[in-house]
Amino acid sequence: MPGWFFRLDQEAFRHLLTAQTEAGLTGDILELGSYLGRSAVLLGDHLRPGERLTVCDLFDSAAGDADNDAEMSMSYRSSLTRRGFEANYLAFHPELPTIVQAPTSVLADGRIPDGSCRFVHVDASHLYEHVAGDIEVARKALAEDGLVALDDYRSEHTPGVSAAVWQAVFTAGLRPVLLTPMKFYGTWGDPEPVREVLLARDWRAEGFTVDEDAIAGRRVLRLNNAARPAAPQSGPRRVLLDLLPPAATRAVRRGLRTLRERRPGAGGRGR
Repeated sequence: MPGWFFRLDQEAFRHLLTAQTEAGLTGDILELGSYLGRSAVLLGDHLRPGERLTVCDLFDSAAGDADNDAEMSMSYRSSLTRRGFEANYLAFHPELPTIVQAPTSVLADGRIPDGSCRFVHVDASHLYEHVAGDIEVARKALAEDGLVALDDYRSEHTPGVSAAVWQAVFTAGLRPVLLTPMKFYGTWGDPEPVREVLLARDWRAEGFTVDEDAIAGRRVLRLNNAARPAAPQSGPRRVLLDLLPPAATRAVRRGLRTLRERRPGAGGRGR
């Protein structure tokens, strides 16, 4: 299935959602920005009886404002359709989730009851104004100890997401609990139980690294893929890199590193 939701965050989602169920925490699940359903399928796997998954995406609709429409046209318009999402989801589940085909800003109208969700995944627009609104939707939708996962919080091409996420941390009470290369996980409740749940798993034995940092006096975990030993360079490749000008050599190395990071299992964009 096309998408950028790879093993690292898949495992984080599974672990956190399963822990919520085992702790007896119930509630709906909400996804803002679903693309073709890669993350929605996993979220649907964790629904318990009586719980509802709602996804909100433009799919093949008009964005409604020029900046958002330009982003859609540049990145998703040629491949993103509601029909494609529905076909992918129904390949794994007998029924579709509740689908809201509209800008995520419509969810501010109260159709998602306050405090009704245990998990919200935000991966829609990269524009600051839209992301800030999506975070506010998530805050109102989440139960006290619910979790939000925010995609692209540190990518160089999404500074608007970074601004909105850290604004929420420093001015709106969002508490970080876990950082991966592409997603920020946080809560407006008590982060310590989530931290304990994460530390209860032996991530290192599964090929990940776990580190701890502090942000404004609060502890936060960092989860990443363990570095793989560098593959020996072939003779011709080594000679080529030696002969190239330094600037060109650096560009080639950056390109190769980007390709490795985009492989499944190596982290990457959500959805």
